[in-house]
Amino acid sequence: MTDRARATVRIGATRLRARWWVVSLAVFAAMVLPAFQGGVSAVAAVVPAATVPAPTAPTAVTASAGNASALVSWIPPANVGKGTITSYTLSWAGGGTVVSSSTTVTIVGGLSDGAQYSFGVRANYADGGSGPQSAPSNSVVPNPAGTAWSATGSMQVGRSEGSSLTVLRNGKVLVAGGKVTSNVPTASAGLYDPATGTWSTTGSMLAARAYHTATLLLNGKVLVTGGSDGVNALNSAELYDPATGTWSPTAAMATARFQQVATLLPGGKVLVAGGQQPQQPIASAELYNPTTGTWSTTGAMNIARILPTATLLPNGKVLVAGGGTPGDITATAELYNPATGTWTITGAMASPRWFDTATLLPTGKVLVADGTDVAGAILATAELYDPATGTWSATGDMAGVRYFHVAALLPTGDVLVAGGSSVGGVTHPPPLASAELYDPATGSWAAAAPMTTARFWPRIALLPAGKVLVADGTSDTVQPLASAELYGTS
Repeated sequence: MTDRARATVRIGATRLRARWWVVSLAVFAAMVLPAFQGGVSAVAAVVPAATVPAPTAPTAVTASAGNASALVSWIPPANVGKGTITSYTLSWAGGGTVVSSSTTVTIVGGLSDGAQYSFGVRANYADGGSGPQSAPSNSVVPNPAGTAWSATGSMQVGRSEGSSLTVLRNGKVLVAGGKVTSNVPTASAGLYDPATGTWSTTGSMLAARAYHTATLLLNGKVLVTGGSDGVNALNSAELYDPATGTWSPTAAMATARFQQVATLLPGGKVLVAGGQQPQQPIASAELYNPTTGTWSTTGAMNIARILPTATLLPNGKVLVAGGGTPGDITATAELYNPATGTWTITGAMASPRWFDTATLLPTGKVLVADGTDVAGAILATAELYDPATGTWSATGDMAGVRYFHVAALLPTGDVLVAGGSSVGGVTHPPPLASAELYDPATGSWAAAAPMTTARFWPRIALLPAGKVLVADGTSDTVQPLASAELYGTS
């Protein structure tokens, strides 16, 4: 190739490169320069926006019948998209709707006694939009409520303490485990049928255990975790299938524990936190994923706790309060955030307490009642936690002190507290039959009819028909109780 030809090629290539830079500069000017002229917002316009998942529906919608009313509760959506929930809309067949506040438990009034209702729930957002509607709740038939107790069928096995009581999707109640003698747990389980008022045996657990947790999953199965075999803490977990009446193993927890707390989270995972390995409080927490049947670690609590209370708040966070700590009883409380997997300290209660109860009210506040304090004194006090401010405030005192009692929110909006003991410092505290009712509207307590049987540390469940089932516990002769009774009869 001649020098002239080589020069022509070089010139041609230079021209091509020049044209490429001209085109590139033109594209750059068209895309970016207007952004700089328009400011930061314009720059953001050329950056692809992150995809925001669509809001999901509330889950686990549950109803219990009241007098011309129904108490309806649910778990908030796992994903709220880019919005903030301002309220929920409840609807039912026949075109009825009611808009509640942003709490996740409400009383629907204006219903007809004797008619059947099932409720759907959807979240409303600050931008004016609404999310998808939930699956329907169980069906309920409103009816006039009574205020008396009446005996119902007895269990096949007496259980003194440490059992679990779970209301299934079909309305029956599963009892599992617990102590059958002073320190011997059982693997047996039974089913209570509210329609007949009788108990029947169902499949036994794979391991005998007491002081475990039992959580109704979104798929209708029951997850049982940990507990004690009478000597050691357990890390095993198992699932009960109501369709077959059998138990099957699932993955074990990383940490063996008993007297822990478990909470069903938005999205269906289960948070297990705290508890103890004999005499040693635990701060760690784990998450169970029902889809994969596996556990994963999550953030540890700031304070190790035995038998604190745990409450799912309307904002999807979990409030854990009080409990036994190393060598002490605490008044502290903390919040678990499922979105970050972390815990943060929130306002402390006025009094350290454990062996108390915690109840989410229709106002969105949490009522804690009674228990024991650092000095071992049994309490009659109660406090309210306000998630909006992260603080506690005093409310009315109960008429009498008690601990190891049970509590349930009634379809009227009142809170029923029953049983337990008023005597501490003894090996076998004498049980109580007395009961009281808390009225959130007045912040005061009133005496309720006493149970037919005095019970120390029984179990409690609100039934779809609006009645309250109380079962097992220790008798005044220090015997495991097989009997059960209903509150709300006329």
